[in-house]
Amino acid sequence: MKSFFIGLQFLTRLKLVNQTEWDIHDFGKSVVIFPIVGLVIGAFMALIYWLLAPYISITLLALLLVVFEFLFTGGLHADGFMDTCDGLFSGRDRERKLEIMKDSRVGSNGVVGFVFLTLLKWQLIAHVNPEFLWQFLFFMPIISRYSLVLSIRLFHYARPEGMGKAFAVYSPKLTLLWATLITLLPIIYFQGIYAIFMGLGILINLILNSHISKHLGGVTGDTYGFVIETSELLLVLAAVATSITM
Repeated sequence: MKSFFIGLQFLTRLKLVNQTEWDIHDFGKSVVIFPIVGLVIGAFMALIYWLLAPYISITLLALLLVVFEFLFTGGLHADGFMDTCDGLFSGRDRERKLEIMKDSRVGSNGVVGFVFLTLLKWQLIAHVNPEFLWQFLFFMPIISRYSLVLSIRLFHYARPEGMGKAFAVYSPKLTLLWATLITLLPIIYFQGIYAIFMGLGILINLILNSHISKHLGGVTGDTYGFVIETSELLLVLAAVATSITM
């Protein structure tokens, strides 16, 4: 249960227990729980859809869902997305890019990237087939948080220190195996077709992290957020394409 509460409090705004007794090893052990945290986020998003869909337009509902996910996660991943945009698109060398990403101030690349991300995600969600939108809203955060496990376990960490380093170093060797099984269980139980989205999420993760590693010499806590946000955007795009072909 400790790992669950650590994962929940790190990836969301939910603060359910006192964290004073946690150490760096506990954070590493919590990585396997990240898909379950995604399930919690997805359950809330699906619930919001079911409660509000009969009463408001899909355009407004899609906007509320995007805002909810941002607030529920405390903007953690969005912050990493903006920092990564500032660094990757700065045109500087590796060391300077890492310095820019560590700066607490957000630059123009980060702001522009976040605006486009938010607008695209909002409009794309509004165009997903309503018949399976609630299912997609449920599974999308599970797959994207599983993607975070992939980033942590499969790619070298570029910085000598940081919270992301703790996850990378102290997560157990079988973390990826167990996280994969945890992610597959709800997919198989509810709707096996979402295994296709899981496979797409894995492909997106590998492409993004390979590109990031080429420029930064590895991944960072900020790029974890960048990959989550970009993965979700591309998964929504795939859902829209699926809706069109149905």
